[in-house]
This record gives sequence, structure tokens and C-alpha cells, in this order.
Amino acid sequence: MAALIYLFKTLLSLCMIAVLLRLLLQWSRADFRNPLARSIVHLTNPIIVPLRRLLPAIGRLDTASCVALAVFALLQVSVRPLLGGLGPPPALIWVRLALFEILGTTLWTYLVAILTYALLSLIAPGTYSPAQGLLVSLCEPVLRQFRRIIPPLGGIDLSALWAYIVIQMLLILLP
Repeated sequence: MAALIYLFKTLLSLCMIAVLLRLLLQWSRADFRNPLARSIVHLTNPIIVPLRRLLPAIGRLDTASCVALAVFALLQVSVRPLLGGLGPPPALIWVRLALFEILGTTLWTYLVAILTYALLSLIAPGTYSPAQGLLVSLCEPVLRQFRRIIPPLGGIDLSALWAYIVIQMLLILLP
């Protein structure tokens, strides 16, 4: 039973991360001509396109992606109780757990993206790759907020380090 739970949780996590990345890239106005961004769109289209027919966007908010993310989060937190024969948790607890799951996954996504962005800037500064273009559009809105507070010291940008520290602190505070 543990292997089955692991399998379902892993598949749901991957689906949730794909939809979350699509949503975050839309919010950060990433270039969807980028091959990696296009891959994320093509990967999530079978879920999002049918939902868009039912749920039109509200302004810049892609409601279909938000609903898909919420559904994956609700399924993610209910896999263990459902496969264990306990049934879904009470509604308010279920929604609360799903919100924490979305928040935790978003923080982990940014943590990995910022770490990768910082490492790529150290390893291959001044070069371009599709991954680097995607990371720039995803990480720069967050890092810009830190650069406003913490100026570069001696020409060294420490915004990624401080963002990493703050995100780790938020992950520790997350129940």
C-alpha cells in the first residue's frame, strides 16, 4: 500500500508542479516562445484547455490553471487517507491542507529556481540557454524586491542568497 501511495503522491506532485510553473510563468510574463516554457504549456494543455472552455480568465488571472492547481492540491493531501480507507478529511481541514500544499510547493519551486539561477550565473556568466531565459523571467521579479532592500556589496549581488534564506525561513514556519 505504501508503494501505491508513493506513486500517486509523486504523480500528483509532478502534475501540480507543471500547472504551478505554467501559472507562475504567466504571472511573471515569461516568453512563451522559449522551448522550455512551450514544453510546460504543451504538457499542461490537456488539463487546462478543457477547463478554459468552462472557466474563462478573469483579467490576468487564469482561472483554469488556478482551479487545476487547487484540484491537484486537494487530491495530493487526500491520497493517503483515501487509500488508507479513512475517507477525505473534513472540508475545512482539507482546504487548509491544500492551501499549505500549494504554498509549500510554490516556495520549494522558487527555492530550487533561485538556487539554479545563482549557480548558472556563477558557472556560465554572460551565456544564454533556454533554461537560463526561463529562470531569469521566473526569478527576477522576486530577486528585484531583495535588490531594492540590499544593494550589491563590492559588485557582488547577494539578492539570491537573501531570497534563499527568507524562503527557507518561510518553509520552516509553514506547518
